[in-house]
Amino acid sequence: MSETASEIAVLRAALAAAEARASAAEDALVATKGELTQVQAIISASEDMIRHLRLQIAKLQREQYGHGAERHARLIEQLEMQLEDIETDIADDRAKAEATGPRAMVAAFERRRPARKPFPEHLPRERVLVEAPTSCTCCGSGRIVKMGEDITETLEVIPRQWKVIQTVREKFTCRDCERISQPPAPFHPTPRGWAGPNLLAMILFEKFGQHQPLNRQAERYAKEGVEISLSTLADQVGACAVALQPIHDLIRSHVLGAERLHADDTTVPLLAKGGTQTARLWTYLRDDRPFSGGAPPAALYHFSTDRRKEHPTRHLAGWTGILQADAYGGYNDLYHAGHKPAPVLSALCWAHARRKFFELADIKTAVKNGARKGRSVAEAISPIALEAVKRFDAIFDVEREINGLTAEARHDARQRLVRPMVCDLHDWMRVERARMSKHNPVAKAINYMFEEGGRREAFTRFLDDGRICLTNNAAERALRGVALGRKAWLFAGSPRGGDRAAFMYSLIVTAKMNDVDPQAWLADVLARLPDIPVSRLPDLLPWNWKAQPIAQAA
Repeated sequence: MSETASEIAVLRAALAAAEARASAAEDALVATKGELTQVQAIISASEDMIRHLRLQIAKLQREQYGHGAERHARLIEQLEMQLEDIETDIADDRAKAEATGPRAMVAAFERRRPARKPFPEHLPRERVLVEAPTSCTCCGSGRIVKMGEDITETLEVIPRQWKVIQTVREKFTCRDCERISQPPAPFHPTPRGWAGPNLLAMILFEKFGQHQPLNRQAERYAKEGVEISLSTLADQVGACAVALQPIHDLIRSHVLGAERLHADDTTVPLLAKGGTQTARLWTYLRDDRPFSGGAPPAALYHFSTDRRKEHPTRHLAGWTGILQADAYGGYNDLYHAGHKPAPVLSALCWAHARRKFFELADIKTAVKNGARKGRSVAEAISPIALEAVKRFDAIFDVEREINGLTAEARHDARQRLVRPMVCDLHDWMRVERARMSKHNPVAKAINYMFEEGGRREAFTRFLDDGRICLTNNAAERALRGVALGRKAWLFAGSPRGGDRAAFMYSLIVTAKMNDVDPQAWLADVLARLPDIPVSRLPDLLPWNWKAQPIAQAA
C-alpha cells in the first residue's frame, strides 16, 4: 500500500470515530436545558472535524489519482465552502457555551488549528502604551523598576481619506522692468487636471480590475462625502485611455513579437435595441515562462460584436508563428497556405480534448443521466471514456514535471516519455473507434482529436517543439476575470465601450502577470507620462517599472 493510501486509511478511521461522536452528541440532545448549549457546541465541533477529514481525504485522493480530476476539484471547492459556514457556526456556539459554563466539554473535540502568521513587517506600527502601575500590586511599595514589556499586535485598517492638493505658483514682479515672473503650471494626466493620478488609477482599477461600474463608484464616493457625477467619472476614464495609449502600443508590439501565442475568446453581452446581443472578447497571450523563455509575459485583448473569423485574422495580421488555441474554425484563415508572411502553425489544446471524455466519465453527470433514463450508475458511466481520462492524466503528470525547463530539456523528455504514451493512446483510440457506431458520443470525442480535418498533427505538434504547451489554459486563465465580472457589470454599453474595456484589460492583466500591483502601477504611470520623453517610455512597462514614491503612496 502506498504512503498516500495509508494516510487515506488513517483519515477514514478518524472520520468514522468523529461521526460516532457526533451521533452520540445528537442522542444527548435529550439532556436538560442547562446542558443543551454545550451539547450543541459539541455537535458543531464534531461536524467541523468531519468536514475537515473529508476535505483532507478528497485532497489526498486528488494527489493519488491526478490533479486533472475536475470532479475532485469541484468536490474540494464545495467542501471548503461548507467548512467556512460551519466554522462560523462553531464560533457562535463556543461563545454561547462559554457564557453558560466551562469550555472543557467542547475542547476535547476541537482540532488543532495552525498558528497565525505574523503580520507583514512592512506595515507601520503604532504603539499604544497601557498606563503602567505606580506601585507594587502585592505589597504597595513604590520602589518598582521596569523589567520588560509584552506586546500584543492587532491588525487595524484606516478608512479611505480624501484630500485636496493645492498646487501654489507664486507670482513675482520686477521692480526694474515690472515684468511678472511665475513658474509654469505642472502637467496633469488628463485635461483640466482636477483628478490626481492616484484617484484616476483607483477609478480605472475599480471599474476594469474589480468590475465595479462607475455608477456604483459614484454612489460610494457620495456616501464618503465626495460627490462626483457619473458623467465626470466617464470623462476621466476616456481621457485616461487616451493618455495610456503609448503604453498599450508597447505592450501590443511586445505580444505580437512572440513566436508562440495563446488565443481564446469569451462571450460579452452588448447592449442593443430591445435587449442585448452576444459580443466577444478575444485575448492573445504571450507567456514564455513554461520553457524558461526570457521574455516577460503580457496579454492583448480585443473586442468584437460577433465571432466571425475575420476578427482573429485582423487581430493577427502580419503575424506568423505558433498559435495555441481550441479547434474553433475562425482561426483557419491563419493556417491557410496563402497567409502572409507565412502560414501560422496550429497547436491544439489537450485540455479541451480531455474535457470531452471527462464529461462522459463524470460520475455526477452519469448519476443524473442514469436517474432520468432509468438506468443504473454503472450502466451510465462509459468505461472507455474513463480509461481515456486515465491515459490523458498520465501524459499531464509528465508535463507538470517538465514545466519550467528549457525548450531543449522539454523536447528530450517528451521524446522519451510522452511520445510513446501519445502513440499508445492513438492506437488504442483507433481500435476502440472501429468497434463503435459513428453516433456514439465517445466516437465523436475520438474524432474531435484524431480524425477530423487532420487535427492529429496539430494535437501532436508539441512533441517536436519544447516551446509549445500541452494546453491552452494560460489563455483561459486570462479570461477568467472577465467571466466573473460579467455578473457585476452585466453588459457592455456600446462597441466603443467594449473596445475601451479590452484596452484596459490589456494593461491590468499584463501588470498582474508580472506580479505588479495594477493600481499602484497605473498611478505612477499616469503621474510620470506627461513629463517623460518618448525614448524612456519602455521604462514604464510593468516588467521594467520601478516603484516611485507616488506608487508607494498608492
